[in-house]
Amino acid sequence: MNWHDTILSIRQQPKYADLVRLAYFDADLQLNVTRFGESEEFSETLKLLSTYAPNAKTILDIGAGNGISSINLALKGYTVTVVEPDPSDTVGANAIRILQNAYQLDNMQIHENYAEEIGFQSGSFDVVYVRQAMHHAYELKKFVSECARVLKPGGILLTVRDHVIYNESDKKWFLEMHPLHKFYGGENAFTTDEYKNAMKEAGLQLEKELRFYDSPVNYFPITTESVLGFQENRQQFYKSTLRKKIGFLADIPGAAFLYGLKIGDSIFDEKNIPGRMYSYISRKI
Repeated sequence: MNWHDTILSIRQQPKYADLVRLAYFDADLQLNVTRFGESEEFSETLKLLSTYAPNAKTILDIGAGNGISSINLALKGYTVTVVEPDPSDTVGANAIRILQNAYQLDNMQIHENYAEEIGFQSGSFDVVYVRQAMHHAYELKKFVSECARVLKPGGILLTVRDHVIYNESDKKWFLEMHPLHKFYGGENAFTTDEYKNAMKEAGLQLEKELRFYDSPVNYFPITTESVLGFQENRQQFYKSTLRKKIGFLADIPGAAFLYGLKIGDSIFDEKNIPGRMYSYISRKI
């Protein structure tokens, strides 16, 4: 079963309804675009672009899938070039063409190709944006090298939501836990060192590494409100427990946090998340 067939199949199975909705795989392509455009992830993505590339006008979106990010970036006024190897009208380039026509966007071009073979002229784009695609690279160093090559000097490579593993055992666990890998077998992941070394060898300077709990870009569909609520509840639990041991000293700022570390709090330990996602901002030197 390929990726296109996998998505068609899970749309028909009620047990995957939440996954279809949360991953923007609905058959209604415009609904996916609308929901992604209203998401905390997209809002945070725009903040990153505003912070690290405030004057950017041109964006190359690599591995664009069904176009939820490409369309929304174009609607925000960026000139967007799309690279997506899958021709599918469900989750690939034809889906994006359908959306481009529906939104009547003339600031977008769509190409069917792999990132390792994009072939654009060097120094063409202000931003290269890659959402959930770098970890699919069949040659990671070539993938990143091509991204760097087509960036203008000073331009940024923004890669978001890429799976990170610690070692081969961790990767095996991630693949076993992934809900769709058993259907199409196309999942993959790399270590943080492999991602960062590929960027360094491509002449990119790492500006920011966002680990799983650093940004809603990574931890969606968990919301920031939920994360902060969990943290507050946990701190109150530790403070209450610590008061029974040391009395008023438990109210000293930081005491409850340190107590949580001492007893090995693991609620926010990303090691408990198979294939936790990271994002990177790097700049062409």
